[in-house]
Amino acid sequence: MFEWGDNRRFNSYTNYIKRKFGSRVQKLTIDAGFTCPNRDGTISIGGCTYCNNNSFNPSYCKPEKSIIQQLDEGIEFHAFRYRRAERFLAYFQAYSNTYASLEQLKLLFSKALSHPKITGIIVGTRPDCVDNEKLDYLAELSRKYYVSIEYGVESFQNKTLERINRGHTYEKSVWAIEETAKRGLDVSAHFILGLPGESKAELIEQTKEINKLPITTIKFHQLQVVKNTAMAKDYAGNPETFNLFTLDEYLDLMAKIIERLNPRIVVERFTSEVPPQFLIAPNWGKLRADQVLIMFEKLLEDRDTWQGKFFTA
Repeated sequence: MFEWGDNRRFNSYTNYIKRKFGSRVQKLTIDAGFTCPNRDGTISIGGCTYCNNNSFNPSYCKPEKSIIQQLDEGIEFHAFRYRRAERFLAYFQAYSNTYASLEQLKLLFSKALSHPKITGIIVGTRPDCVDNEKLDYLAELSRKYYVSIEYGVESFQNKTLERINRGHTYEKSVWAIEETAKRGLDVSAHFILGLPGESKAELIEQTKEINKLPITTIKFHQLQVVKNTAMAKDYAGNPETFNLFTLDEYLDLMAKIIERLNPRIVVERFTSEVPPQFLIAPNWGKLRADQVLIMFEKLLEDRDTWQGKFFTA
């Protein structure tokens, strides 16, 4: 029906992976013990105001375990749900996974790639934690393995990035994305929708900037205020400055963004979910991310709309 070779109304990550590998390939999250420059005092302390890594790390994912042990336990963890998966991608997710010397990165990534069921790596990091030397090394790895670099961009508004203690600018994100793409690597970008001070109109307009960048895959998710974060304190004192969308508001916003999003960009995620024991707001009931996705696809169908419907180059 649509140009991506399936009947979905957006360029899905599931279909992209099947096209690239010819079968299902499952991510396995790894915590390799990294930190971030806005945590250790290099540029700031405390980290991003919204961040509590305990709210999204799988139970098997502990830095005191070796990388091989985490991968083995991850394969066992996913064995029932994803029985068709025979190959896996090592996902270095927690904190900033290029925030170390090149020698240390080589050691960690080579350990993951030595596992017989690992066919590549996904490296989650910050735009200010890569340089030409590290990107050249990752490009060299990509000649033999699949390599994707996932940047936490979060917002194109520098005022927002400053408020959430991100510690880098929009311009730095553009530099990192462009330099990574130049080397033929997959580039993923992550955005949070509803950060304090940003309007719906600004988030829709931001799509024009996203379309200009050589992004391979994209992740969106709604802002969630999580316990034991600086943002939780900010929200308690200044709730009127937040755009914590209701479910219906968020689905409507995402539809408007998707209609304007370049159809070549693969959409990896529309929403995120935080375990109930961590979540302060917003309250969408007990809906899981896959349930929200079903609702979103139904909305696109009801409106007879799709990714890129209103996109202009």
